[in-house]
Amino acid sequence: MSAPRVLVIGGKSGIVRKAAALGFEVVHVQKPSAFDPAVVEHCTQLLLVDYQDVSLVTALVRALHERQPFVRVFTQAEAAQAVAGHLTDVLGTPGNGARTTRLMHDKPALRALLNECGTGAVPVLVRPSLVELRDFVQMHGGAVLKPTMGSGSLGVRLITSPDQTDEAWAWRERFGLDEFMVEQLLVGEELSVETFSVAGRHEIVAVTGKETGGGVVEVGHVVPAALSKRAHGAVCDTVRELLDAVGFVDGPAHTELILTADGPRVVESHSRRGGDRINELVRLVHGVDLEETCYRLAEGGNPLPSVPAADGAAAIRFLVAEPGVVTSVTGTAEAAAAPGVIDVDVQVELGDTVHDLRWSEDRCGYVMARAEDTATAVRLAREAAARIVIRTAPAEDATARAPDVTLAHLLDEVDEVLDPFTAAGGVSSGGAAA
Repeated sequence: MSAPRVLVIGGKSGIVRKAAALGFEVVHVQKPSAFDPAVVEHCTQLLLVDYQDVSLVTALVRALHERQPFVRVFTQAEAAQAVAGHLTDVLGTPGNGARTTRLMHDKPALRALLNECGTGAVPVLVRPSLVELRDFVQMHGGAVLKPTMGSGSLGVRLITSPDQTDEAWAWRERFGLDEFMVEQLLVGEELSVETFSVAGRHEIVAVTGKETGGGVVEVGHVVPAALSKRAHGAVCDTVRELLDAVGFVDGPAHTELILTADGPRVVESHSRRGGDRINELVRLVHGVDLEETCYRLAEGGNPLPSVPAADGAAAIRFLVAEPGVVTSVTGTAEAAAAPGVIDVDVQVELGDTVHDLRWSEDRCGYVMARAEDTATAVRLAREAAARIVIRTAPAEDATARAPDVTLAHLLDEVDEVLDPFTAAGGVSSGGAAA
């Protein structure tokens, strides 16, 4: 018998390699701009097309499926989540369909559903006027202004007091953020919950602690989060309620929450494993690789009947630097040799431009550490990261702080659109090409 044939959309070569290593026949769809030659040896077929061109990718995948059917459609790329759900429906394969993936991609739709279900209601306005925004901030004391879709803290702005409202509105207009929403500013510990579902049954794999340094971009994660038993139970119950509400069926999910004084409140959720190398933290602590486990759904049965208890803790600390042109990077070797450190990755070099911390893509690398407990893992990662010094000088053309950088510019840099169905022309997120 031939090996199960799976469709893998987007992702780096290492993700595709994991599918091939399990013996699957892999058909990989990747944007030409993201092509990595290392992926070729892991694929039976490689389609270099824009998978966010929904009409095109639907026609191609349907034709391939008619000749040799796919067992499952997989993706771990945020930009491909809604497309994967659409293709799952089109092909009639098992998994999370268009309704589920759309709800987890469309933030106003998810918030409306959760508020309707009573799962941690949060006040929200979608595309308010300036007057409405002023009134909202005045009523709630603060707000978060953000795009209706996206990830990586892209386009997220905190309004911590009423006197910041007009400035935030002006920034939104300069940034070109037309499709936006505002929610009540939630205060509390930031967390994410990593889950794995099989046939609608949701297993809590890990709860991740987060640090933002008072901003919106995450600068650190740790597994497991330091929570009381009661708080842990409340957080997990909230996530299960969310997954039931959206009709989540199979695979990993990554749900971000804030543990407020009134209980857990969902920030957003994604139908994929967590980014920022959270998958690696989970693997180190619980022995579960959510990317690999997801592919095993194609074998049938339950690939994760139970989750091993935590073995110690693991933390990641991201590197940041002042905006400008990189003039020196020191301390990398010292950080790698520091106690508990298991990985160091400096992603800038001499001559590179460091930007303001606008979103996750602007971080400069990371340090990962492992220890016997959460507090120690966080401390070791932070201390090792502090050994790495990235010095910069002001850019001559001031591009590091260019006021005309817009949402469209940043999306162009990564060759993505927030909503492929809006750009598709005649394709519905709930079905096939028209």
